[in-house]
Formats: sequence, C-alpha cells, structure tokens
Amino acid sequence: MKILIVDDHPLILEALRHVLRQLDGDVLVLDARTAEEGRRLVAGNSDAGLLLLDLTLPGADGFSLLEELRDAYPTVPVVVLSASDRREDIMRAIDLGAMGYIPKSSSNQVMLQALRLVLSGGVYLPPVALAAGDAAAAEAPPVVEDAAGSRTTARELGLTARQAQVLALILQGKPNKVICRELGLAEGTVKIHVAAILRALNVSTRTQAVIEASRLGLQLEQVLPGALGTTLRQ
Repeated sequence: MKILIVDDHPLILEALRHVLRQLDGDVLVLDARTAEEGRRLVAGNSDAGLLLLDLTLPGADGFSLLEELRDAYPTVPVVVLSASDRREDIMRAIDLGAMGYIPKSSSNQVMLQALRLVLSGGVYLPPVALAAGDAAAAEAPPVVEDAAGSRTTARELGLTARQAQVLALILQGKPNKVICRELGLAEGTVKIHVAAILRALNVSTRTQAVIEASRLGLQLEQVLPGALGTTLRQ
C-alpha cells in the first residue's frame, strides 16, 4: 500500500511513519514538505491508497489545496491532519471532500483507528464535529468503534437502493459529476437523488448529511458495485 504525506514538520512526519508501519508492514510512505512538492507528489502517485494533508503548508492555503487535489484526483482519499480542532475547520474540510479530519493532538491509537476506518471506506470525524455545541461531548476522547446496536440502514431511512449508492459516494467526497460517471446516471437524476437523501436525513447540505450519517452510525455495506461499502462512524 502506498500512502502520501504532505506536511512540513519533521517530527510529525516521523510520528506518522511510526503509526503507518503499524497500519501495514509493507506500506510505502512518500512525503512532501510544501504545497508545490505535494502537487508533484500526488501527480506522480495518483494510484496511492491514501493522502494525509496538513492544512498549514508553505506556499498555499490548505483548504484551497485540498479542494484542488480532490478535484484533480478524486480516487485518492484525503485525510486532513491539522493542529486546529475548530468545528468550522472540520466542517469545511469535509465539505471540500476530505474523508477524515484528525487533530494532531490525537493519540497514535486514535490516529491508527481513524486511518483504518478511512481505508475501509468510512469517514472519520472527531467528536468535536458531532458535539453541536456540547462542551462535554467536545472534550470526550475520539472513538471510532461502533456501540452495539447503534447502526442505521439506508432502508430504515426510506432510501432506495440507488439513493443508497449515491449517498455512499457522497460520503466518499465525490462531486455530482463523478457520481454521474460511476453510476451511469444523468446529472439531473443525481440531483434528484441528492435532494431525496437530504430530506431523508433532515439536513440541507452535503456536509450536514455526513455529520448526520455519522450520528446515526449509518451503514452502507455492499451498495456499490465491486465495492466493500461505506460505513460512517465517529
């Protein structure tokens, strides 16, 4: 497995390499220290299984770089690593297509569990993103395991099989044009499905849909052709 890291802090890079060796003994880790080096790294390794991206890099705004890389390489999952744990930063990153957001204050164990979740097709959100202003919840340590009985299915939400497929791709950060291509649907049809999904989750934006799916422990397994499925967890 090939994992890319774009981060300019040597100590962070060394810590990440240690964590990634626990993730997969055969992992190949490639890194870049600036935004421009990061662009070249991803361009030359678009087959990577994961990209870890710092938001504070020399030469670029981290959010702009995230948006640029997700648009150019939609098949490469991106997990944001950041010193910030502000809810608005987490929401913005997810809205731009990140598959996860890991505060750098997280323990190695939490980081390892979060990366395993993303590699299995899920989206990782730290508890502060789900706290909705609850200070006690925001201070709780991140947990990625499901509590027994906490999962909800797409059928229980009233979603059709096709809508479940569209939702699974939304949770992977895919824009409408990519969803159209992967499912062989017209753009108008995808928009109709997205509207139905937002109504079913009682939300108004894609980012809110990701958050609500995480709150529900929504499980979308085997809904995409040839895929393992998508599971949302904290």
